[in-house]
Amino acid sequence: MSNAFVRASLATLMTAALTVSAFAHAERGHPSTRDDWAKASEIVQAIQPPRIRNQDYVITDFGARSGHRRDARPAILEAIDKAYSEGGGRVVIPSGNWLSEGPIHLKSGINLHVAEGAHLLFSPEPSDYLPAVLTRWEGTEMYGYSPLIYAFEVEDVAITGKGTIDGNKDSVFHTWKPYEPDDLVRIRTMGIEGVPREERQFHEGHFLRPPLIQFFKAKRVLLEDYHATHSPFWINHLVYTDQAIVRRVSVESHFANNDGLDIDSSTYVLVEDNHFDTGDDAFVVKAGRDFDGRQVARPSENIVIRNNVMGGEDGIALGSEMAGGIRNVFVENNRYTHGDAAFRFKSNLDRGGVVEHIRVRNMHIESTDLLFWFELTYAAGSMGGNFPSIYRDIVFEDITVENAGEVFRANAPKGYPLKDVTLRNIRIENADELFIIDNVDNLTFDNVIINGQRVDGNLSWQ
Repeated sequence: MSNAFVRASLATLMTAALTVSAFAHAERGHPSTRDDWAKASEIVQAIQPPRIRNQDYVITDFGARSGHRRDARPAILEAIDKAYSEGGGRVVIPSGNWLSEGPIHLKSGINLHVAEGAHLLFSPEPSDYLPAVLTRWEGTEMYGYSPLIYAFEVEDVAITGKGTIDGNKDSVFHTWKPYEPDDLVRIRTMGIEGVPREERQFHEGHFLRPPLIQFFKAKRVLLEDYHATHSPFWINHLVYTDQAIVRRVSVESHFANNDGLDIDSSTYVLVEDNHFDTGDDAFVVKAGRDFDGRQVARPSENIVIRNNVMGGEDGIALGSEMAGGIRNVFVENNRYTHGDAAFRFKSNLDRGGVVEHIRVRNMHIESTDLLFWFELTYAAGSMGGNFPSIYRDIVFEDITVENAGEVFRANAPKGYPLKDVTLRNIRIENADELFIIDNVDNLTFDNVIINGQRVDGNLSWQ
């Protein structure tokens, strides 16, 4: 049957019978999630903050002078080297305007402190971000332009302070999106074919933009209090990172692919009290793309996302790069203000991988075009593979929604249904459309109120 028929059939059912029950009460479904949320508390308690020596290294002591026409980068790097040689410490960028003509590479034991009133502006020229460094670009490892702030194989590292980290609204990187397609196909093909990592060179003459901030193979990381804007690409990117805290960070950045936080093949991550207004996903969990991601085989797991405010294209996202697997993600007490999709979970037939044990509760959503969106045959960038992904064991509960264009949309590959999803204690004040469902096994409704009418029961559509 077509999706249009599915929508019409369900709409008819609900219009006719919602006051009693749209579907027979389910015998299956998820039990109480109390034990699950005890696991979330255990994750938070297990996360260790970085251990950084209490010693300041102020960049003005190393020759930096305020002003966006003076390059402070040599002084910043000298301060980092000095602190590192002495056992670590806090490299302070004080109040004022500061220019970095190229990337800042952090080292173990360093806290880059962008003080309140400081504005750290990065230069607009791509050539400043060479030579190439090892990075992960949309889930595939490669050598490319350096992230503007980059930390490779580090421990006990932080970026703190109430100042601003600015990727530069006039950056040439912002003009590269139209030139990207050939490189997108090339990097994805290299990943699928297993081309050696050292041969994946995407620097001068190529158009894959770097993130604003990236930690690559890091342990014990703190990102706290700063404001981020005008990112060339993803904004805060944690790759192969263990033990990370992202707290009270504000993001306002609306260029292409401006995800607020990408948790990528990383473990034990706490994300709390942030305010993100982004041009793409606000908070997204990933785990590698296609064959490359399956070979690396590092899942994202044991993640808690709580007490955040978000707005932008999507709120909470999983995928579409998730080939290494995602599990044990707990999302609670968040607010989504506006955007295309409050929850958007993605994959396609190139990926493989399993996403499971996802718990979401206590969320308020003001306005969203699509509330729950499971797009498991995501067409964007598909290379014609046959590695279906599995999404299963997912619970949404205690969620209030003011306005939704569409409540629930799901499509999954034949033979690999979206499985065991529970919607419990969901109240939607106004919804224009109900469901578009293709290949779902055990979708459970438990006290779901839509436009004043209640749905309880179980639905499978395969």
